[in-house]
Amino acid sequence: MILWVLISIVTLGLGLFVMPYYLLKAPINRTSLIGPSGEVVGRLHVDVDLASIIGHAIIWVLLTIVTLGLALIVYQFAVMKRLLNGVTI
Repeated sequence: MILWVLISIVTLGLGLFVMPYYLLKAPINRTSLIGPSGEVVGRLHVDVDLASIIGHAIIWVLLTIVTLGLALIVYQFAVMKRLLNGVTI
């Protein structure tokens, strides 16, 4: 978390648009699917790269500026939707 504070200071707050991706992506990548007999059947992996994260964040930065911050209400849900659509087993 200290790393994200430093990133947000250095980038003048723009790093905060990328932070939700990594905070939500980490627990999904550590999730294992357990079968009925207790063995690990598979692991979840979020297949979202840095380029698509930055592209999506730039769009939301522009939306936030145009809507005077109202787009931030929906931003967290848009990030979660994008991550869940990128999950593979």
